[in-house]
Amino acid sequence: MKERKLNTQEVERENKIEGAHIEFDVRMMRRALDLAVRGVGQVSPSPLVGCVIASDKGEILGEGFYIYERVSHAEILALEEAGGRARGATAYVTLEPHAHHGRTPPCTEALMRAGVRRVVAPIEDPNPLVSGSGFRQLVEAGVEVSVGLLAREASRQNEKYICAMLKSRPFVHLKLAASLDGRIDFGRQEEDEMNLAGGGEARWLTGTRARGRVHELRHEHDAILIGANTVRADDPLLTDRSNRTRRRPLVRVVLDSKLSLSLESQLVKTASDNNPLLVFADEAQSHSGQVEALTSRGVKVELLPWGTKDLAGVLQKLYARSLQSVLVEGGARVAGAFLNKKLIDKVSFFIAPLIIGSADTTTAINASSMRAMRLRDVTHALHGEDVEISGYLEGEQRRGRSLSQWFDGVVRE
Repeated sequence: MKERKLNTQEVERENKIEGAHIEFDVRMMRRALDLAVRGVGQVSPSPLVGCVIASDKGEILGEGFYIYERVSHAEILALEEAGGRARGATAYVTLEPHAHHGRTPPCTEALMRAGVRRVVAPIEDPNPLVSGSGFRQLVEAGVEVSVGLLAREASRQNEKYICAMLKSRPFVHLKLAASLDGRIDFGRQEEDEMNLAGGGEARWLTGTRARGRVHELRHEHDAILIGANTVRADDPLLTDRSNRTRRRPLVRVVLDSKLSLSLESQLVKTASDNNPLLVFADEAQSHSGQVEALTSRGVKVELLPWGTKDLAGVLQKLYARSLQSVLVEGGARVAGAFLNKKLIDKVSFFIAPLIIGSADTTTAINASSMRAMRLRDVTHALHGEDVEISGYLEGEQRRGRSLSQWFDGVVRE
């Protein structure tokens, strides 16, 4: 039997139909990604996941997003809302559905039991317990599986989770505020000599909006880390004042090799289970009365054989506490040390429209032996008069693919 050739009008019509289907898939996946964002601060050490169940007629039948304490996964919540209408529908999920028994039964079984015809997901779950097995189980059951749509966006959304899985350590995000000439403080300048953004806020280089954005970043992370010099200079609180719900308190971490942290500092005075403070020091301080003094005030003290120079050891200790991400806020020596060790995954600089120029001020990065590093996938945003510039560093990989290789790979694959 001869195969009939399509005429030009038929080809154009089929192309339009295919284009409309792709456009709808993109729209539904973006909706699922938007849903997943609602779990920020409430899922660690698990991933962010959103799910949309939609019919072939373009109707949204059910939606869901994951929150750790709620237990039920995004797919289950969306299926529950869709009910019997899920049969023959398409599930748009921002991460590969899991096929193993964990805190909940496999989501793949729920999707198959509901009669879902097709599953669209951007990326494979890097968790070794999942890692392709979810897709395989669905395909073997006759479910159509499409992988790769909006893969880069989905990977970036779950960059903290992916890093923890690929590197067996927390995602490390360096955040610094600096002037146009690269200074992070005003030195010995008098307050009335400072021409500051925001009108006379002498402690701050950046204005209110930029500082609000920093609290958003703190909300996204499990821990915040600074060095002892920054504590002495600024006496910060290091709290998340975003006014957003978070599952676990932000863990405040101080690198203090000599255990010189003042008992009168704001950090020590506010230490509690709901406002945890973790201090890393040299093992040589084990017999110091300061250990007992700090622990009696609710501070957790971790002593390391190689002291705080062992940044990989610090990250391993944080990872052992199920902390998926850490925001490094300085100072200059700590930032330089992390960069020298190639332990930074992402960098965000908040640049204030200031020229400080004083010789006794501190430059943003103190790392004399560091080679120049160029950021990739750079983004920028304006917060009032201050500019946020963010990008990614390659970093050393502990095992498997680096983050950059992962993000590149999911797009190619």
